[in-house]
Amino acid sequence: MAEPHATEPGRLEIDRAPRHRATLVASERLTPPDSPEEVRELILAVDATVLPHHPGQSVAVFVPGPHLHGSRELVRLYTVADLPGMSGDAPRLRLCVRRCSWLDPHTGERHPGVASNWLCDLPEGTQLEIAGPLGEPFPVPDDSGADLVLVGLGTGIAPFRALLRQLHERQPDRSGRVRLFYGARSGLELLYLNDWRDDVAQYLDEDTWRAVEALSPRPAWDEPADLEGALAAHEAELGELLRAPDTHVYLAGLARVREAFDAACARILGSQERWARRHAELVAGGRWHEVVY
Repeated sequence: MAEPHATEPGRLEIDRAPRHRATLVASERLTPPDSPEEVRELILAVDATVLPHHPGQSVAVFVPGPHLHGSRELVRLYTVADLPGMSGDAPRLRLCVRRCSWLDPHTGERHPGVASNWLCDLPEGTQLEIAGPLGEPFPVPDDSGADLVLVGLGTGIAPFRALLRQLHERQPDRSGRVRLFYGARSGLELLYLNDWRDDVAQYLDEDTWRAVEALSPRPAWDEPADLEGALAAHEAELGELLRAPDTHVYLAGLARVREAFDAACARILGSQERWARRHAELVAGGRWHEVVY
């Protein structure tokens, strides 16, 4: 399989990016209060004249230490979850942050994730340091008749939120199909696509704009979303889209997004070799875009 067209920014790119001071002006929980998953939207006012960014790009957040092994700061990347805007007179950034934990493989103890918990617990008015924007953006095809396949899990919907808004603004009369395959453990965690907050859904109520939800078959057992099953349920249309000469594919989120999509596409096209050739054609044609980590 060919190398990804876009990957998560590396440390060298982060070190070279300009640093900015930012102030947390709002922190809002996106998941409902009764959901076991906590995901928050953070709005940052950035101390800069302008901070242009595009769908698919990230910013690095520097968590002050000291940390384990004496490191002065911890760096984590978060995808920007909206188009550029202003918070007062300052450029505004929206980040989507899930409160995470990790399991120690030696002791079996569960520990809170340092960066995510620090960000989720930040009081409004706190100043922090960021760098960016980083990474290759998700481009909007010039042809409004081009079909788009968007695939993500969990907070991987953040760049698609920005991309869908950009499409809606730039191409309000587009005729190409937009298919969003998006998954979470349960309907409560379908960020921006649930009853709690459905601002993405406003773009997906037309014949050409549709979303397919991929939920976990057993969320109480902590099983992941069945993304491959959702793709298989729509394999006829997905096969048509994959074979079309103008389709663009966008992937965002954890590596298992790419794994599930690869497996589904190989099955739909008849073999891993056929999918590898088609994937290479998408990459060569500039129609494959991913931010996978």
